[in-house]
Amino acid sequence: MFFTYLRRELRRRRKAALVVASGLALGIALVIVVTSVSAGMGAAQDKVLQSLYGLGTDMTVTKAAAPAGSTSERPRFRFDAQDDGSEGEQSSDRVMVQGFQTLASSTVGTVDAQSGVADAVGGLSLQVVKVSGEFTRGRFQQDGGGAPGGGPGGAQPSPQGRVEGGGADFDVNSYSVYGTDVAEPALGPLTSSRITSGRTFRTSETNAEVAVADASYAKEKKLKTGSTVTIKDTKFEVVGIATADSGDAAADLYIPLKQAQTLADAKDKVTTIYVKATDSQRIDGVKSQIVENVPGTTVTTSADLADTVSGSLSTASSLAASVGKWLSVVVLVAAFLVAGLLTSSAVSRRVREFGTLKALGWRSGRVTGQVVGEAVVNGLVGGALGIALGLAGAYAVTAVSPTLQAQLGGGGGAGGGFGGPGRQAQRTLDVALTAPVSPTTIALAVALAVTGGLIAGAFGGWRASRLRPADALRRVE
Repeated sequence: MFFTYLRRELRRRRKAALVVASGLALGIALVIVVTSVSAGMGAAQDKVLQSLYGLGTDMTVTKAAAPAGSTSERPRFRFDAQDDGSEGEQSSDRVMVQGFQTLASSTVGTVDAQSGVADAVGGLSLQVVKVSGEFTRGRFQQDGGGAPGGGPGGAQPSPQGRVEGGGADFDVNSYSVYGTDVAEPALGPLTSSRITSGRTFRTSETNAEVAVADASYAKEKKLKTGSTVTIKDTKFEVVGIATADSGDAAADLYIPLKQAQTLADAKDKVTTIYVKATDSQRIDGVKSQIVENVPGTTVTTSADLADTVSGSLSTASSLAASVGKWLSVVVLVAAFLVAGLLTSSAVSRRVREFGTLKALGWRSGRVTGQVVGEAVVNGLVGGALGIALGLAGAYAVTAVSPTLQAQLGGGGGAGGGFGGPGRQAQRTLDVALTAPVSPTTIALAVALAVTGGLIAGAFGGWRASRLRPADALRRVE
């Protein structure tokens, strides 16, 4: 009897049911879209952090920032100009430790020994400035000679004249090099790139003259597997080409750590230590322990680095987390209230019907249950419509894939991500936004639909419970 009456009443009151279901559908669809977009922004931020940190890295350890006012070494170059004015191609490389803040390699072992650290690996970030060109010394043209023996005390007079010719025509090329510990391939910035040509380093190539080139740099310099690059008179064979999974690569060239230390005259030095915790729940505790037990260092977690991310990605994420979620709550609450009021109003218009049923012997609980059943079905219909609208909205966002920018700025002095101080401020990453819909989101939508139906049923049931058989007679009169 319950389901027969329910089916008949829903068919008879299709328009009213559709109005209630549509209101719930709008609120549920908005929740799905906002939740999915927020999840997509979270995934985009993870990609940004992966491109800076490397996959599997929970934190980095760098040397504490240098005191304010300290000066950095400036690159100096030496060339031999030709005395006879002839031209000759020359070049000079200057290999500098990026940021000029280094840690002893032994610090890696100290960090690795801390409780809660699963693995730690060091790396050396370098900047290479190469100046090449033609340098000539000008010819001296004397204007006139002085008197023989001329000067006081028989000193020869200084020749008077001018320099003619001479000069320089040169190019300056700067690129980044990262010294990676090839024996620990699971950590470090290279893990955020995938090898698209050739191979990665072998664990035995700890001091080999081999290199992996970033795809963008390789394209610019027309490098391929088997090519050679020369850094400070040392030739490195390119054994692989790596393509960054998202954003810019961590470096233009990757070489074994020992080779990088030799080139930069930084024996047993590293600039960054990449740390993997045994458990993500212990990251804060591991950070505190490293700061306490390894003095003179700065420890930066992915959460710290996320605070330095600015740009349209950060702005959109903030809006989704604040305005979007509150808007969803407001719309959903409004939809619940409207559904409840419409159901209550519909019950008021059915006074004669329910009064007659009570006169025939229906108890108030049975009438209330009938109203609640109708409201729950309306809620489920609204949930189905809301899920369909929400999926359509999420698909539209993913199909359009608007590009958001993430800029690493304002945190360079902290020495946190790849490359140590100053590297972060130079990074700008483009990330495509998606809106993935998880099963949890669908389950949430179903729960909201049922909740909306129960709330509407509560309104209608309360109104129906107050009806008396005499109300039907008054309505007839």
